[in-house]
Amino acid sequence: MQLKDLNLKYPVFQGGMAHIATPEFAAAVCNAGALGILGTGAMTADRAAAAIERLDQLTDKPFGVNIMLMNPQAAEIVDVVCRLKPAVVTFGAGNCGPYIRKMKEAGILCIPVVSNVALARRLERAGADAVIAEGTESGGHVGTATTMALVPQMKDALHIPVIAAGGIGDGRGMAAAFCLGAWGVQIGTCLLASEECPVHPRYKEAVIKAKDSSTVVTGTLHNTPVRILKNPMASKYLSMEKAAEDREAMERLTLGAFGRAVYEGDMESGSVMMGQIAGLVKKKETVQEILDRMDAQCRQILKGDQYLEMEFGGAEAGA
Repeated sequence: MQLKDLNLKYPVFQGGMAHIATPEFAAAVCNAGALGILGTGAMTADRAAAAIERLDQLTDKPFGVNIMLMNPQAAEIVDVVCRLKPAVVTFGAGNCGPYIRKMKEAGILCIPVVSNVALARRLERAGADAVIAEGTESGGHVGTATTMALVPQMKDALHIPVIAAGGIGDGRGMAAAFCLGAWGVQIGTCLLASEECPVHPRYKEAVIKAKDSSTVVTGTLHNTPVRILKNPMASKYLSMEKAAEDREAMERLTLGAFGRAVYEGDMESGSVMMGQIAGLVKKKETVQEILDRMDAQCRQILKGDQYLEMEFGGAEAGA
């Protein structure tokens, strides 16, 4: 199987966000024409199996499953995925090389999320079908390279498709990704305020009210960087990092914080993950409306050479 065999209406992947990317949400994305991805990052293997089966009931479209390698049951979830055979598996927060062969033997497209070229090359050699090049603009766990810098370098270094992620929230970002050589894009933050997204209403309002400077990266001291909303919890965590306080004390501060944000709408002590493009999100829309608008805007931007010459200084510009 190849990416083209997914027969997507839009070359768009939905980020496999733990706690957020439920079967119902992923199905809504699939049914709107993109690739919905179930997030298993906070699940046990048994819960993941039940969620995959539920998602399969909710859509007749291809779908994906995200496996966070930080999950203590990641290996068991890999076995579940190989048994249930979704179309795509994306991996995050680690090196999925040891699992790629099992995925390919099961006929599943294996697409790791990577934030540097060296790991991408290694995973290509291991048999990855594509990579998701995730820039530091993304919400949640991030690397240090920006999407603008990362995607073209990935494209030049690899022989497999590159999917751009991070800082993409409308058709302009989507068009930019294509210009950088991406096959498609992965989006997350721009879907957080969608009608179908299961996060608490206060979480959605926080995304809508966010500005370009509303997020901050925590966890760099212990090499676990996470981009979240700049709130009292984040400020306290950064102060503890600056003071080089005990790691266990810092972990206690964030224990369960993401769940509190998603389920309880705790915008003060919760870990409210969102990317830098949150400032582009101005209202609640359906997933279908978001995808249709992105596609229309992207097509308008990339409508032909005349546009490129006019806007970007082609041969005829200024003549």
